[in-house]
Amino acid sequence: MRSTLFVALLCLLILPAIARSDVSSIPSQDAFFNSISSLCGKAFSGTVTVDNDPGGSFSNKKLIMHVRRCNETQLQIPFHVGDDASRTWVITKTGSGLSLKHDHRHSDGTEDDLTQYGGHTVDAGWPQVQSFPADQFSKELFVDNAIPQSIGNTWQMYIYPDRFTYRLIRQGREFRVDFDLTKPVDTPPTPWGYNDD
Repeated sequence: MRSTLFVALLCLLILPAIARSDVSSIPSQDAFFNSISSLCGKAFSGTVTVDNDPGGSFSNKKLIMHVRRCNETQLQIPFHVGDDASRTWVITKTGSGLSLKHDHRHSDGTEDDLTQYGGHTVDAGWPQVQSFPADQFSKELFVDNAIPQSIGNTWQMYIYPDRFTYRLIRQGREFRVDFDLTKPVDTPPTPWGYNDD
């Protein structure tokens, strides 16, 4: 009788604690998420530091990342390329790690054919670095859009006190932008497809 009562009391104490637990409880991922979240509302200028296929849409353009929206489970980070406000990185706690999605919009707010691609963490990563290998949805999207070379994509993000980095790697391809966190810049316009609420 005493043991049954003890188990019942233990359940009453433990179950509410489990219900209150964070969506993502991996310390390294929480630290990474929180470091980016601490920049919420700020914007930073970036520079392409690695691009082994230069000459694309990033050449000679002003690059701005804006940690625009933050809550306990999601970060929305528009990435402005010159006057192009079509890109927003969305980092979400999923309960089994972190996901990264690329939300691409047209200037009228409608979704691009190539949007919502990204990946999900497969390990704990580090407080400063997380990797997002392409997920199944993204692989199918890349095949459907005749860019199967992107199936092997892995996106990485680094966060250090003075620098935030966005990096894309796959076989034969590397692209990297470093943003200077020591010098906030004016916040850019609202990204396409979003509002100011």
